[in-house]
Amino acid sequence: MRVARLEQQLHQVLPDARLQLTALPGLEQLRLWLLDPQNLQRAFSSEETRLLLERPPYWGFCWGSGLALARWVLQHPQQVRGKRVLDFGSGSGVVAIACALAGAACSIACDLDPPALLACALNAEANGVSLALSDDYFRVDGDLDLLIAADVLYDRDNHPLLEHFLQRADRVLLADSRVRDLQHPGLQRLQTLAGQTWPDLGEPLAFREVALYGGV
Repeated sequence: MRVARLEQQLHQVLPDARLQLTALPGLEQLRLWLLDPQNLQRAFSSEETRLLLERPPYWGFCWGSGLALARWVLQHPQQVRGKRVLDFGSGSGVVAIACALAGAACSIACDLDPPALLACALNAEANGVSLALSDDYFRVDGDLDLLIAADVLYDRDNHPLLEHFLQRADRVLLADSRVRDLQHPGLQRLQTLAGQTWPDLGEPLAFREVALYGGV
């Protein structure tokens, strides 16, 4: 089973961890294979902590900005219906899956981490949709109607990509809980969304407010 393969990847970091098919808060129609929260309720060994810092299984969580953006997409399906969409840094694939559910003509999950792409494929299957998968943003061919990304601005190494995003797609949507005052001439803050990482990491309330930016 491919779920077992994904758990094997997880065990390289957390040997006792398990995945479970999880309904999301406020988005119960969408389910993802995420870390069993029981495994997060214990102290990690020094070796586990080291591995978590070196190879964090981002795909094992539905991060707050991704959850907020997925909700927004399903509340505004006209924004993606019939369009070719690329989700940059997909992680669990939650936003790409929401786009597919909302009627995108093609929803591309793009992530350079191989286990993340496996997670995207499994999560898409669990929700009855199909995704195109890419491990290299710069090798995606063809026009893009919409480029979306959640929780990528916290890493300042990604900021130089913003200009490329705006040139690559007809429209760009970014959601981020850590960067709420982005200053970029091609992007403007549209609204504030509510988001929460799942399984719950007990993040500060400030990180449950997600800024949505848009640009054309």
